Amino acid sequence: MVKLWPKIDPHSLQVRLIAGVATVSTMALGSVVTWMSWQIQHLLVETHKQNLEVIANRFPRDVEIYSDMVSLETGIQKSIDNLTNNNTLLWVKNSAGQIVAQSQTEMMDSKGKKLTLLTQVVPQPSLQEINGNYWLLSANPLITQKKLYGQLYIAHNITSEQTMFLDLTKSLILSSLLAIGVMLGAIAWYVRKSLQPLHRISEITQSISVEKLKDAHIQLENAPSEIKQLVQTYEQMLFRLSQSWDQQQQLVSNVSHELRTPLTIVSGYLQSLLRRGDNLTPSQREAIEVATSEANRTIQLLQDLLDLERADSGRMHFYLDLVNLNNLLTEVVEMTKKYSDRLCLLELLEATIMLTVDENRLKQVLINLIDNAIKYSEPDTPITLRLLHEKEQIIIQVCDQGMGIPLQQQVRIFERFYRVDEVRSRTTGGSGLGLSIVKTFVEGMGGTVSIYSKLNQGSIFSIIFPYEIK
Repeated sequence: MVKLWPKIDPHSLQVRLIAGVATVSTMALGSVVTWMSWQIQHLLVETHKQNLEVIANRFPRDVEIYSDMVSLETGIQKSIDNLTNNNTLLWVKNSAGQIVAQSQTEMMDSKGKKLTLLTQVVPQPSLQEINGNYWLLSANPLITQKKLYGQLYIAHNITSEQTMFLDLTKSLILSSLLAIGVMLGAIAWYVRKSLQPLHRISEITQSISVEKLKDAHIQLENAPSEIKQLVQTYEQMLFRLSQSWDQQQQLVSNVSHELRTPLTIVSGYLQSLLRRGDNLTPSQREAIEVATSEANRTIQLLQDLLDLERADSGRMHFYLDLVNLNNLLTEVVEMTKKYSDRLCLLELLEATIMLTVDENRLKQVLINLIDNAIKYSEPDTPITLRLLHEKEQIIIQVCDQGMGIPLQQQVRIFERFYRVDEVRSRTTGGSGLGLSIVKTFVEGMGGTVSIYSKLNQGSIFSIIFPYEIK
């Protein structure tokens, strides 16, 4: 399945931009919707409040007019009947809190009873919900003939308008949520598209190796000017790195070439001196042997540096040919017996394995690994050279029963000049380049090298080549 979206990183610039813009946009849109709802509600209520204020101001005058012709109570009732309609109810309570007159409508019987029971009604019209209906209520003092008679209560039913307002508010909220969703999608798409040049730079730089530093160029079309400036600065940095790398490689090559010849001559003179120095004292002979050993070790170090420099510069050539691995491993074991008294066991397959490799390079790889196993294991423990065939792969293993390598250091042992134990490496004469040479040679022949190790139990170095049975 193709992933349409990469894994979300909460700390990425893309997520931060989307979250920031989306938050601000949502807050702005939410504020607009809230303000519009409040304005509509305010307009709706204010319009009806004015009607209630008109009724409250007119009612005392009507009562005084009717009371000139009939009794006060009758005048109050006539005034209430005159101002009552389908949506407006009125009732009057005297100073003792008793209802003396009220609207005579069906609405008063079905809905007005609960209204008349309300005791906390303020003079200013206020909106209240009662049994699913919305009412504007106000209570005003009723003054007739310059005397306070009681309280005039006015109730105006605005349920239809309020229901329409609530429906409108819900529609606004749903529309806002839909708009926010569309906006988030648009913002995510735009931010993702705007950051594509950065992702492209990351992809290109991941593919740049040391050998390609000089030819590395980042081509971006329709990129923002800031990104183009970043690319230009980055290419300048790559160019400087390429120059530094070339200078380093040239220095290593020159130094190695210049030192290897005189050191070879020194080593030859020292060996000649040992062969012909019958009159040397034991201490003198020991000193010359140490000098010879160090000279040879330095020559080998310089040769390793030259090999790595050739591999880095692409000048190392592998002469691949079909090789009988059974015979090659047998030959390596025989060579090991000549320069070491360590027991070296050989485990071969019954079938003859023919593999296309560089015979001399593979011998050097195996000798390096065996030499490494001898140095870092006890003298009374054997070294095992094993040939395996598993799942279309040929595996050559070099096994020891030595000190092992800590797990956190196993990923670095193939780095140049890296040593697991500096003190022990010094005493054993290691330069820190042996395993790096092994990795370079094996990969140059199309294989891979890996390690499995446990502390105080030993290590297994595996050289793996693809192999198809024909």
